[in-house]
Amino acid sequence: MRSKFAVQLYTLRDEIEKDFPGVLKQLKQMGWAGVQMRVPSQYKAEEAAQIAKEIGIVTAGMHVPIERFEHDLEHIVKEAGLFQTKDVICPYLTEDWRNEDGYRKVKRILTDAANKLAPLGLRVSYHNHDFEFATKLDGRSALEYMLDPTDGNPILAEIDVYWVKKAGKDPLAFIQPYTGRMPIIHLKDMTNDERKTFAPVGTGTIAFEPILDWCMKSGVEWLVVEQDVCLGDPMDSIRTSLHNLNKMAERYEAGAV
Repeated sequence: MRSKFAVQLYTLRDEIEKDFPGVLKQLKQMGWAGVQMRVPSQYKAEEAAQIAKEIGIVTAGMHVPIERFEHDLEHIVKEAGLFQTKDVICPYLTEDWRNEDGYRKVKRILTDAANKLAPLGLRVSYHNHDFEFATKLDGRSALEYMLDPTDGNPILAEIDVYWVKKAGKDPLAFIQPYTGRMPIIHLKDMTNDERKTFAPVGTGTIAFEPILDWCMKSGVEWLVVEQDVCLGDPMDSIRTSLHNLNKMAERYEAGAV
């Protein structure tokens, strides 16, 4: 399990702008197996990929805006090759997409991209927030509509368990239909107070051990921590998350989960 732990660099977006190589070295020393790549503004993709390679930290997928899936597939393929990853994920939709027509268009764009990229060994996934649950299409939430596991749908899931809980759903129950269809999952916790905001894994209200057990049995390849906002030093937050994940991994390996 520990070889699957990665951190989404959005969590450290300010830190990597100041010292990208230094951050990657700290993550490697801390014990993270990989990162979901985010290229700092002062680097080219080629430079960032070379730094990651020299440090020896693996890329656990890349987040790519929906507009690039529609208009820039050639460069997506190039960047995936540079970072030696096969997973490209649509991470977020601006408000103008968050309506019935918008979600239907997103599904068409990602389906077309996935069909074109599959012969090249690349997979396309969609990362959720809570807003996809606010729109219904064909009797389902927009998220379930886009990720429908039937009829050969090539769009895979990158479920973020925090946002599922934020939408009032049970994360463990929600991910069940995506067995074999979720190469990467996003982990973040929710504070146990009226704010219900972001928290390091293992410090809040989400029961992660059953989720991790499901992941290990259901084809999940990367367990990625992303904490959108950290109340203190983001490095301290992800250190806490990794410490707690390692303790869960120990219990899993001992058969206690």
